[in-house]
Amino acid sequence: MRVPALIAGLILSAGATAPALAGETACGFENGAVVVPASIGGVAGDWLLDPSAPRTQLHNTRAAMEGLTDGFVAEGRLAGLTLPAVPVTVANLDGRAPGFVTPIAGVIGADILAAFVLDLEFEPCRVRVYAGRAPRVRGGQVLALERVGGVPAVSAAIADDRQARLGLFAVDWGSRAAVRVAGATVSPPVEGLDPTRRNQAPARLRALSLDGMLYEEPSAALATDLDPALAGSLGVDLWSRWSLRLDIAGGRLTLLPK
Repeated sequence: MRVPALIAGLILSAGATAPALAGETACGFENGAVVVPASIGGVAGDWLLDPSAPRTQLHNTRAAMEGLTDGFVAEGRLAGLTLPAVPVTVANLDGRAPGFVTPIAGVIGADILAAFVLDLEFEPCRVRVYAGRAPRVRGGQVLALERVGGVPAVSAAIADDRQARLGLFAVDWGSRAAVRVAGATVSPPVEGLDPTRRNQAPARLRALSLDGMLYEEPSAALATDLDPALAGSLGVDLWSRWSLRLDIAGGRLTLLPK
């Protein structure tokens, strides 16, 4: 029987007491994003799980259905775990909502996710959430994280037909393209597709380099919603190659083979 790579890699030092698993839930890996069942401020539904979003947001369409017109501060629930109370912004998320099987309630952002360690498997999609000390993982490739505008980011380099650029790229679980970037030259997108749509990856970039790994002609899109200190974001076309451990507070993103 095949044991999922991430579970098989959870190894404790001899004699150590196993920390409790805080919570686990099935997720959806669809439409270029990771979607989880969750409840924020009593609003239950499918939420995008996206560390590249600095703040948690409720879709204004869903807010209207719930009789909410302004932002609010509330706790939430994910994978059986209570989420810390954060300010929730009511926002127009129409640009992120199309294409999902069920309507998106909102986005769970880095303001909540930084309180936990998350393990993400893409096939099948599952999320494990740890409060406090998480079990150690054996092996894998560890990328250092920096916080930029509240979101975790990794150092990477991109090249187009004119120049190469080194910078910080947000860890993005809510966009299809391997790379979303502003101010670079991408191959012409597929006719009729908007190159700024996060659920599409209609273009190509010449090359991406991440921690010594080179990817030629990665899928790409243009970004118009990033902190100016970021060079871009790296999306699920890239991250779905691995099983992931995201530890924002600890400044580590671990890539484990599937």
